[in-house]
This record gives sequence, C-alpha cells and structure tokens, in this order.
Amino acid sequence: MTCKNHPVMTKALCRATVADNLSISENFYRLKLLLKGNCAKSFSSTLPGQFAEFELSGLSVPDKAQISENLSDASQRTLMLRRPFSFADVTIVDRQNVTLDVLYCVLGPGTLRMKNLKPGDEINLIGPLGNGFSIPKNKKHALLVAGGMGAPPIQHLAKYIQKNYPNIEKIAFVGAKSVSELPYFNIDRKVITAQAGDAIAEFNASATKSIITTDDGSAGTKGFVTEAMEKWIIDNAPPGRECVIYACGPEPMLKSVARIAKKHAIECQVSLERRMACGIGLCQSCAVEVIMPDSDKTCYKLCCKDGPVFDAEKIVW
Repeated sequence: MTCKNHPVMTKALCRATVADNLSISENFYRLKLLLKGNCAKSFSSTLPGQFAEFELSGLSVPDKAQISENLSDASQRTLMLRRPFSFADVTIVDRQNVTLDVLYCVLGPGTLRMKNLKPGDEINLIGPLGNGFSIPKNKKHALLVAGGMGAPPIQHLAKYIQKNYPNIEKIAFVGAKSVSELPYFNIDRKVITAQAGDAIAEFNASATKSIITTDDGSAGTKGFVTEAMEKWIIDNAPPGRECVIYACGPEPMLKSVARIAKKHAIECQVSLERRMACGIGLCQSCAVEVIMPDSDKTCYKLCCKDGPVFDAEKIVW
C-alpha cells in the first residue's frame, strides 16, 4: 500500500555558479555554489535535510593522471540520471544571492566529474526538494549524530539551530570507520588527525560541541558513534521530553539510533539514504515502509517527497 499525502513544495530549475571546490582530504571535497535572482529566492528558506538533484552528465572528466586506478573504469561510464545531494550549509548573502555548500566524496563517475569543477563553472540543479528536519517545542538538548557521509545535513542543522534556537544545547556525535573517512577540518582548519580530542571546525563555528568516534580508534574514541551517544544520555540523564535526536548516515547506524532513542523515550528524526533518480516522486524508486497512523498496518512513502527526514518510530526497520 502506498501513502499518498505528499506535501506541496516550491522548487526551481537553476544554474548555479561554482565559487569554490575545496579539497578537504584525498577523496572529500566541499563545493560552494552561488545562486542568483529567483533561484536564490527559492533556496533562501531551505531547511536542513532538504536536497537538490544535480545534472552531472555534461561535466568534464579529469585528466587520467588525476583519476585513481579504482575509478578508471567508472570514469568512462555515461551518466543518465541526476544525483541527489543535501547541503552542508545554506547562506543568504543578500536578497539576490545565496550560496550552497555541498560536501561530497569521490566514489563514482558523477562525483569524479564534480572533482573537476573550478570557480566560474556552472552546474544545473533542481531544488530544494524533500522535507527537512523540524525543531519540536520545549527542547533543551539536541543530539546530532553523523555517520560517515551523513555529515552534510547535520552540519547544516547545527547552524540552523544556533541561529533560530540559540537556547538549545547542541552536541554532535561524529563517527567513521577510520580517521581517513572523517570529512571535516579541525579547529585550525586542517585535516582531522589521529590525535584524540580534535574539535571539528564545522561544528565549532555554530557553538556545537563535537565528539569523534572511529571504528578502529584512529581518531577520537574507539567504537561506534551510537555507543558514544548513548553514553552521553546515560551520563547526563536529560529528561526525554526535553531532548531530541537527529541522525543521518548508514541505515544500520540509523536503526541503532532509533532503538536507543525509543529505549530512553527521546524523540528522534532520521534522514534516510535511498536511490532517488528523479527527486520528485515520478520514478517511485525510493520507497520507505512506514507504520500508518493509529494502526498496526504499514504503507510505503517516498524518500524524495515524504522524506528524506522521517520520524524514527514510524519506520519499519
């Protein structure tokens, strides 16, 4: 059964100009795009967790010397579909100019082409799409959980809360398999190192404490990010009604976050990852099974239109 209550969204087809394409480490980049005029207006009210669909087929492929061996075959593939990207930051410069920060990892033919973008280049995108995170009333603590490349919307959310809800205490729990897979800078604007206790610049800028975990112990605390989050909950014992958890990352991590949130009676919102070929609900490829309201029955919603942010308790994990 399909749930058919998709919200109506305002979106635009835009051409964005590349302002910067900053290398964070070997495979991680932060792309800054400039939107002007009506496109800037469309994106000026973007919520953390919303995304855009990028047209990458027309972008050039880097020189062979810049392509790693594991991507040599992928670099020759034809790109047929747009690619979805959430935002690490959205900044309103003025009434006619908005910048979007997109954090990406070079993993395939699309992101390989993005690596080749230079200031002044243009890229076509559709957005903002989907539904983002919401801030419930009467919350005093926001636990922000980012696993791997779940980082962008969590960064955006930290800034959004700081600007609009400055009285909410924010703590970011950041996890990855190893130090090389942490897509952040430390407070000195250098790559995160193996030194435990490195604060993260992207969260420090929004007055957000950051706690790092890695599976192998190569940075921060050894272990899963969910373990660090639950330890904080146990140690600080915040009343569940005063706390909210936000998470984005691999689905096994999100499932664990949802379990812990339910155990401690804390509201939880998660941003899911799905193959979203169109971003507007036409292809039906991003179905998510959820529990129907006031029922034990389930139905399917679309990640691109009803999400990507969902109430963790409503998802059939």
